[in-house]
Amino acid sequence: MHVDPKDLPAQLEAAATRALATDWRNLNYALFNDRMRAPSFVVTSATAFLARWTGATRTMEFSRTLLLEHPWGTVSEVLKHEMAHQFVDEVLGVRDETAHGPVFRRVCATHAIDAAATGLPKDAGGADPETDAALRRIAKLLALAESSNEHEAQAAMSAAHRLMLKHNLDAVRATAQRGFVHRQLGTPSGRVDEASRFLAAILSEHFFVQTIWVSVWRVREGRAASVLEVLGTPENVSMAEYVHSFLDHTADARWTLHKRAQGIRGDRDRRAFRTGVMMGFLEKLREERKGQQERGLVWAGDPALDAYFQKRFPRTRSLQRSGAARSAAHVQGHAEGKRLVLHKGVSGTSGGGGPTKLLGPAR
Repeated sequence: MHVDPKDLPAQLEAAATRALATDWRNLNYALFNDRMRAPSFVVTSATAFLARWTGATRTMEFSRTLLLEHPWGTVSEVLKHEMAHQFVDEVLGVRDETAHGPVFRRVCATHAIDAAATGLPKDAGGADPETDAALRRIAKLLALAESSNEHEAQAAMSAAHRLMLKHNLDAVRATAQRGFVHRQLGTPSGRVDEASRFLAAILSEHFFVQTIWVSVWRVREGRAASVLEVLGTPENVSMAEYVHSFLDHTADARWTLHKRAQGIRGDRDRRAFRTGVMMGFLEKLREERKGQQERGLVWAGDPALDAYFQKRFPRTRSLQRSGAARSAAHVQGHAEGKRLVLHKGVSGTSGGGGPTKLLGPAR
C-alpha cells in the first residue's frame, strides 16, 4: 500500500529525528570509536533519494518514505551507509574518489556495512549448486516429518537436523569464501519475554546462526522497542526465519488447544505455557545433539560468522536475567515442547527446477 510521504505528524517526525540522532551517537561509538562530530538531521519529502550525507552543510537527510515504508532495521542500515560517507569525507578527508570508490568500500567492509549505491541493503546472492542440493534434501526430510506416525516424524526431523549439521560442518571446513547476511525476525516489542529469549537460544544453539536483541524505533507509535536479529549464511538465516515463525505460531496453537481441553477462559498463564514449550523443545534438541556427538558430528562454531558478528556489533554485552517461577502451565507447556516435531512441506519450484524458497510461512 502506498503511503503519502507527507503523512507523518510533526510530533512523531520530531521523535523519529531524535531516534536517528541517538542511533548515530551509538553507532559512532560502536563502529567509529567516536571519531566523528554529530551532523544535523533533517526529514524531507524528497523522493529522489532515501538518505544522503551533504558535507558542505554537515547534514544527513532522510526521506519520510524511508521512515514510513520500511522497518527501522532498514533505516539503521541506511544510516550506517551514510555514516560511512561522512567518515570518508570528514575523518579520512578523501574527496578525490567517486562517492562509492575504493576507500568507501573498504570502510564498509571493515564494519559489515552494505556499500551498494542502490539505497536499500540486500541479502547476499543465491547459494551454490551443492548448497541448493543439500537444502532440497533438508526440505524433503521436513516434509516427511509431517507424518502422523510419531516415530516416523521424529526420525525425519532428526535426520534433517543431522543433515543441517553435516552441511554446516563441511562448509566451515571448506576454504571457499562464504557470504553472510542478517535479518530481523518477528514483531518489535517493548518487552522481550522469557519465551522469546529461549526461542533465540534455540536458533543460536541449533540452527547455525548468531542472534542478538537490537533496539529499534517504531515511527508511527513514537516509541522504542526490541527485535531479534539473526546473522548467518543466506540458507541458515532462511531456516532460522522459518523455525522462529513455526515455533512462535505453534506455541500459541498449543496454548489454544490446552485452554480448550482444560476449560480455561483467560490468557493469564499464556506466557508461562509458551516459555515451557520453548524450554521443552530446547531440551529435546540438546539431547539430540548429544546423539550426534556420539556419531562424531561435533559443532564447534563458525569462526568466519563470529568475525562477521564482531564487525557488526564490536561492543556487545550480555545481560543475565532470572526466570519466572515455574507454574503448572509452564510444566504442561514443557511437556508439549518435548513432544514437538519441526516439520514443513516442500516448497514450490522455480522455472529452473529448484525451490523458490527453502521454507515458507508457518501454517
